[in-house]
Amino acid sequence: MSTRPRVSWSELRTARVGLWGLGVEGAANLRRLRAMGNVPVLVDDDPVPGDLDGLEILATGLGGREALEGCEVVVKTPGVSRYRPEVARLTERGIPVVGGLGLWMQEVDLNRVVCITGTKGKSTTAALTGHLLAGLGRRCLVAGNIGRPPYDPEVGGDVDYWVVETSSFQATDLASSPPVVAVTSLSPDHLDWHGDAETYYHDKLSACTQPGALLTIADGDNELLGSRRGLLGPEVRWVGAHAPGLDGSWVDHLGLLGTHNRRNALIARAILEALGIEEAADEAALAGAAEGFEALDSRLRAIGTVGGVTFVDDSLSTNVLPTLAALEAFADRRVSLLVGGFDRGIDYAPLAEALVARDAATLVLTLPASGRRIHQAINAALAALPGSHLEVADCDDLGAATEKGYRWARPDGVVLLSPAAPSFGQFTNYTHRSAAFAEAMASCP
Repeated sequence: MSTRPRVSWSELRTARVGLWGLGVEGAANLRRLRAMGNVPVLVDDDPVPGDLDGLEILATGLGGREALEGCEVVVKTPGVSRYRPEVARLTERGIPVVGGLGLWMQEVDLNRVVCITGTKGKSTTAALTGHLLAGLGRRCLVAGNIGRPPYDPEVGGDVDYWVVETSSFQATDLASSPPVVAVTSLSPDHLDWHGDAETYYHDKLSACTQPGALLTIADGDNELLGSRRGLLGPEVRWVGAHAPGLDGSWVDHLGLLGTHNRRNALIARAILEALGIEEAADEAALAGAAEGFEALDSRLRAIGTVGGVTFVDDSLSTNVLPTLAALEAFADRRVSLLVGGFDRGIDYAPLAEALVARDAATLVLTLPASGRRIHQAINAALAALPGSHLEVADCDDLGAATEKGYRWARPDGVVLLSPAAPSFGQFTNYTHRSAAFAEAMASCP
């Protein structure tokens, strides 16, 4: 990617600004500009009829594109891909295309900021980091992809540290980075936005090498990250689940499931150490700070027990990596796995191979639309490794799969919703899928 525009929010006070995209971050962008006295041009790919704050919203394809070309700066939301031809055209015309987080990074004290990214695990790690900082007496705002943009006028700024969950989309907006960046994992994702896997890797990790970045704290158990050391900046601190000197009983006080979440906790501790938090070296202090942490919704969270069977919601699992981590968390238990969803063509062979290799009895219940391909991948893996403790059945909907999984898992197994696919099509979003799973659990006898 070419050199990124170094523009700050304060420089937009009197500029003719176009806002492109009006989701959660777009609304915050508008509030920030209006608080500065700037009245921007509003453009959205699919605008809701009516106006916003008294301003007309133009559709991108119906005059919006031309309106943006008449602006001095365009502030886009993360959902607008930098690889769209409209972005290239704006850039060719000399119009900077920037993002709200990048604008904020240009004028905040970056020594008090940490960016946390990764294909999976970044939300939990950001939440853990914020929880530990607060437990150790620091004022902290956990912001970015996990919550509210840190520059939103409705968000208080009187804090000691900002912990910013940074998506691959947002990372492409950064022209500078804080000294400390953390990467929780890496696997192919969001290829429709980035174009291909290698571009995704470069974009996802770009926060590690922007001006100002000094230290990257990275998942030492992830082979893809290990093979891309050159993208991780000047210094790397590798954190693995079994890294000597980092593990400790304090992690048990968090009450998290899975080896991967233990590693996330260790990454959070390493972040605190890099920020100079002295208590991060004190096991007793960390144990006290860890108390009261609540696992995030839809992320490997036990939601109830029926007839001795544990129901675990991992609805945010949208690719193979988190589902593999979820299965590892129950390596010794009988598991009914509910898997499948919107089919975006990802390779399910690694999941199938891991399922076939499991020692514990496993029932895989596949769901539309990617379920058929998952079933085919499992059949191929079974042919290569016969004698597996694995059964597979196709189901039409989540409710039927949950009931079937419960009956099979009795008396003391696990029903695990970890779809390895997005929720689009059958559900509004992953939280809707979680709610449907909880409702189906409540209906089990």
